[in-house]
Amino acid sequence: MYQQQQRQMHIGVLVYGCGHHQAAWQMPDSAVERLGDVSYYQELAQLAERGCLDIVFFADNQSFNANDSSAMPAFWFDPLINLTAISQVTQYVGLVPTISSTFSDPYTVARQLLSLDHMTGGRVGWNLVTSMTDIEAQNHSMTELPNHEARYARAQEFAAVMQHLFTNWKATDIVADKERGVLMNASQIKPIEFNGNYFQVRGPISTPQSPQGRPVNMQAGASKQGIALAARYADAVYAVSWNLTQAKRYRERLKQALSQTAEPQRHIKVFPGLVTYVGQTKEEALAKKKRLDAQLPVKTALKQLSFFIQQDCQDWNLDGPVPELPPIETFEGPTGRYETVLEIIKDKQPTVRELLGYLNAGGGHLTLIGTPKEIVDEMELWFNEGVADGFNLMPPSLPHSLNDFVTYIVPELQQRGLYRKRYQSHTLKSHLDINY
Repeated sequence: MYQQQQRQMHIGVLVYGCGHHQAAWQMPDSAVERLGDVSYYQELAQLAERGCLDIVFFADNQSFNANDSSAMPAFWFDPLINLTAISQVTQYVGLVPTISSTFSDPYTVARQLLSLDHMTGGRVGWNLVTSMTDIEAQNHSMTELPNHEARYARAQEFAAVMQHLFTNWKATDIVADKERGVLMNASQIKPIEFNGNYFQVRGPISTPQSPQGRPVNMQAGASKQGIALAARYADAVYAVSWNLTQAKRYRERLKQALSQTAEPQRHIKVFPGLVTYVGQTKEEALAKKKRLDAQLPVKTALKQLSFFIQQDCQDWNLDGPVPELPPIETFEGPTGRYETVLEIIKDKQPTVRELLGYLNAGGGHLTLIGTPKEIVDEMELWFNEGVADGFNLMPPSLPHSLNDFVTYIVPELQQRGLYRKRYQSHTLKSHLDINY
């Protein structure tokens, strides 16, 4: 019998196409025909809410590189629009879109997020990224993506402006005194007068502070600059960790970055990505992964690996060892995924074919295969080790893997006192037990 623990996990789900396994769309029961049907995403969110999950999260890409027949139109709907539709059929689950500071205007985004936060009674967060590809930049009147340092300098300013706009004025500043003819407490509503290198924003914003104070700040980035940005502004971060060693290293880097801020003792929630294959037996769980893996063309898997390591690997010997890769210090691409590839190689010394198998779903995030007990044992270990405050689910197939998690893994977590049996609050800030 497990005793109730005071501290509990937080769990969100990253909704992506038919699932995070690259072959999910090819399965006979996939939802590929519904990618442009908003009710598909609404149903997934309702399933997440049935499992008392904290967050429905959407990543984003500002381009569609349809250069071969396997290109997935996973970003059919704009995340904010999709989440607005989802908000109308859910009551509790948090709603987190991804926002690129490289291509977005802070006033417009702050107004959109505040609007949705008011409409939902305080269920909104936002994930700040700087984007990754030149073809995205070419959709925004640029010839190429600004370099890493420039993107993060802009992101720092973007985040700063957003905080000013989020808290510019309060709904209580609307007096609406009809007898005195006073509508607003105008003395409390001031311009923010932000003048930076990238943004000049006068303010005030047209939308007041939201029911939870402001939308929850989240961030995804494993580079030095990304972690510094998180340390300064994030309430929670999405992390890429293949194993406990990598997870501990990330937490330590975040702790070190926090020590350089004005609030060195502040705790930032860390949510590593999690891929699960669950069955009543280990063999049943392995069979679910095997069915998906069998459908994946090697060419598609090599294309993903080429993006992760930023070099062409189409001609590599599949059954030979992975060629030596440059150290992470010299890498200019998405750092978290590259570090994970290096970690898998160090851990497993795989052939190229075996490496592709590890990356098939989720691109090298923590992958757990087994019974509910076996999976929760490992989740609990990461939780108790302090490297994870919860997890960001990356279901291999949708809705099937999410349904499996809600049906089998959530009850095991609840039995151990690691997870809520019902929502205790309404706002995302309260779900995540964040103070600001």
